[in-house]
Amino acid sequence: MIIRALLCAVALVGGWIAVLASVMVLSDRAPAAVVMLPDAAFLAALPEDVAIVAQNAVSVTVIGARADVAARLYGAGAWLVLPSGLRGCAPPATSAMSKPNRQIVSITPP
Repeated sequence: MIIRALLCAVALVGGWIAVLASVMVLSDRAPAAVVMLPDAAFLAALPEDVAIVAQNAVSVTVIGARADVAARLYGAGAWLVLPSGLRGCAPPATSAMSKPNRQIVSITPP
C-alpha cells in the first residue's frame, strides 16, 4: 500500500513538472524562467539578452527580452526550464508595479 502511494505521488509530481515545462516551451506568459541544476557550461553559454536575477545551489532564475527564451535556454544546455513569476489562478493585480518589465539593460564599463 505504501509503495503504491509513493508511486502515485512520484507520477503526480512528475506529471506536474512536465506540464510546467510544456507551459514554458509553448507559451511566453511567464515573466521569468527557473533553470534547474545548471552547470558552468550552461552559465557560460547564456544568450546575451538573458539576465540572471537569482541563483542558488540548484537553480538559476533568469529573464529574457524575447518570447522564445525557453527554447534558447534549452539550446544553451539547460536540462529543465520551468516558468517563474506566474500568478496562477489569482486575479490580476491592477497596479503598475505588477506588470513584468522585459527590458534588459546592459551596463558596459566606460
